[in-house]
Amino acid sequence: MVRTRFAPSPTGYLHIGGVRTALFNWLFARRHGGKFLLRIDDTDAQRNVEAALEPILHGFRWLGIDWDEGPDIGGPYGPYYQSQRLERYQAAAEKLLADGLAYRDYATTDEIQAERQAAQAEKRPFLYSRRWMAETPADDERFAAEGRQAVVRLKMTREGTLVIDDLVRGRVEFEWAREQDHVIQRTDGTCLYHLASVVDDRDFEISHVIRAEEHLSNTPRQVFIAQSLGYELPRYAHLPYVAEPGSKNKLSKRKLDKYLKNRDFAQVNEHGLAIAQALGLETSADTFNPVIVDFYEQVGYLPEAIINYLVLLGWSLDDRTEFMGRQMLIDNFSLERVTKAPASFDPKKLWAFEDHYMQELPLKQKVATMLTYLQRAGLVPTPTPCDVGPKLTRIVEAAGDRLKVFGDILAYADFFFQDELTYDEKAFEKNLGKPGAPELLTKFREVLAGVEPFEAAELEIALQEFVAAQDIKAGAIVHPVRVATTGKAVGPGLYDCLAILGKDVTLARIDRALKRVQT
Repeated sequence: MVRTRFAPSPTGYLHIGGVRTALFNWLFARRHGGKFLLRIDDTDAQRNVEAALEPILHGFRWLGIDWDEGPDIGGPYGPYYQSQRLERYQAAAEKLLADGLAYRDYATTDEIQAERQAAQAEKRPFLYSRRWMAETPADDERFAAEGRQAVVRLKMTREGTLVIDDLVRGRVEFEWAREQDHVIQRTDGTCLYHLASVVDDRDFEISHVIRAEEHLSNTPRQVFIAQSLGYELPRYAHLPYVAEPGSKNKLSKRKLDKYLKNRDFAQVNEHGLAIAQALGLETSADTFNPVIVDFYEQVGYLPEAIINYLVLLGWSLDDRTEFMGRQMLIDNFSLERVTKAPASFDPKKLWAFEDHYMQELPLKQKVATMLTYLQRAGLVPTPTPCDVGPKLTRIVEAAGDRLKVFGDILAYADFFFQDELTYDEKAFEKNLGKPGAPELLTKFREVLAGVEPFEAAELEIALQEFVAAQDIKAGAIVHPVRVATTGKAVGPGLYDCLAILGKDVTLARIDRALKRVQT
């Protein structure tokens, strides 16, 4: 059976690149009727953040990347936390030591560094001399008496070539002579990632290790460990990394300042920050930016848009198909069509996918989700009054394709639900502070008072007749009316806005704006 895994470390928020790797593992398992596992790589106690795990699991749930075994579910191969499997790693380390395939090394950091610097000075590859390797119990006693502490290193073979048939990169060769004696156990007895990962992959019967290409260089030491322990090797597939916007450098969650120099990235980030601030969310760059999955959930992207876009970062069905639902992806995904070259993360392209899926969404679902954003922002009370649903439906219909993400409703609809309208001061001064504008608005207010029924079509006719009678351009009255009734310079169609607000509210807001001008 095909069994794949993704092993996040609870050291921070869920990264876009990590999601893409998990997605490929998930799709491959689903395509072949196999199992997808989550294993928590928490062996590094110094870097682990206990509170960071739940956002990672939540991010996968939100995206619909479900796991068959792992946290909250369990399974026949558990536990699925590496911190709970230390005895297994210790046993593996002891076996490697007993078989002479690993050794206790008492070198200090400074001594290792001195050997490294000597190699650099002589312009030769660094290869540890094994000078402080304990080959006998007497060696252990002698080094310990000097106050030294031992790590456990692999005793790597230094002859021959390792050949890997990588399912993405093809034939890959490694010269054993270039491989270091990597540390697999710290001085405190805890084991490192490479040993733990190999043991877990064997214990969980992982058939395919599908991971980012930066792990390709780890493969020789992991193969050495597996073969030394008598394990059957899984198949390896190393995926191209997700690159920075407009670059071939790896996307990082620590380079936000650099990415903000990209106009499209900056626009997406600024848009998201505006929504987050309306919701009262924490918006520090470490926890809220477009490299982190949580950003897209909070802003109001659709999971299907994220999934569809991410799968195309390194894979394609053909040279023309872009929009693919989840089942279509499952039915067609294959490692053979994964490219070797990195794919640049393009926030503008993701925005286009979001737009497509949002416009495909049924109106009822749009309204229901956008209502939750209005409630979170404090614009609509909970429980919701009966008249809010029909009103919000009219707003969403009027806004049309202007609503790209669910959070956009906060910008387009806040004035519909405000008792005390907040003005854009610059727009107010520009459109209502100029000579003649208050007088025109006063006259048009009287026209509006007589419009019946107070609906978009009738309001449009009334305005056109007013413009003709006053011999003015439409903008001379449209913009003052918009600012007076919505507080904004831009927004949904004016006639729809006035109709949804209703005559009484419209006239009251115009009166308030005129009074503000006069004072």
